[in-house]
Amino acid sequence: MSYAIDFPGVITLPVEGSQSAFPVGRIYCVGRNYAEHAREMGHDPDREPPFFFMKPADAIVSNGATIPFPQMTKDLHHEIEMIVAIGKGGADIAVDKALDHVFGYGVGLDMTRRDLQGEAKKMGRPWEMGKAFDHSAPCTALKAVAQVGHPAKGAIWLKVNGEVKQTGDLADLIWNIPETISYLSHLVTLRPGDIIMSGTPAGVGPVQRGDRLEGHVEGVGDLVVSYAK
Repeated sequence: MSYAIDFPGVITLPVEGSQSAFPVGRIYCVGRNYAEHAREMGHDPDREPPFFFMKPADAIVSNGATIPFPQMTKDLHHEIEMIVAIGKGGADIAVDKALDHVFGYGVGLDMTRRDLQGEAKKMGRPWEMGKAFDHSAPCTALKAVAQVGHPAKGAIWLKVNGEVKQTGDLADLIWNIPETISYLSHLVTLRPGDIIMSGTPAGVGPVQRGDRLEGHVEGVGDLVVSYAK
């Protein structure tokens, strides 16, 4: 079968130590999943049910890239996250079975046009354009579970131009990874190739043209991207 138009094809992430790539289907992001980040965004960090928003797969940017500064924003923000790659699909997954569905883990950035997001919130409108824009999901290569296990604790941080801006620990997730997978699978049927961005710790803040971002998740990897001047 041929396509009726030119189409860029499947979006993939490299897999460390493998010649095979991981095909990315959908990207689900968990909102306000660290207590201190919830507080800095003006919300009660009590364990309310998780909520999700999405990014398109083609928002992914490779590790080491120089990224064009996004359109229509004067307040671009960084949000460092551990990403979870789903290798086996399913619906209504039990918490104690959730990790069986994970292929591996990586490091990602949920880049956010905060001004557009805030304006949409004030108007009671969806805020996809604050989140789901071009180049808004820089990601590292994935490390398979066989390499890293299932990280449940360890440092997560982000530096801008060498200065630490975000710090946290995976153990501080309000909804941990098995719980997040299970909850999401009760809302949608998860598919192989889905990515979950698991939430960001406190310290989110502005990014300017020319800035260099360095992100780290202990035992998982390091992400480095820069913004064009």
